Amino acid sequence: MGRVLVGIGLAVVVAGLVLMGLERMGLGVGRLPGDFVWRGKNTTVYAPLGTSLLISVVLSLVLYVVARLRR
Repeated sequence: MGRVLVGIGLAVVVAGLVLMGLERMGLGVGRLPGDFVWRGKNTTVYAPLGTSLLISVVLSLVLYVVARLRR
């Protein structure tokens, strides 16, 4: 169980570093086409539809490759 938690922690750190690198290159993940922001007087609503779609596609491809390699 400990190894699994360390593995998950390392994956989160790597994902954070990748996101920070993308921000520095001007490719902010939260500002893709399809990410909607509505600002009212006292409230802000953020709907990251484009980012969610991109993350879903990337994770699907990664999990597909991992499953194919495990066979």
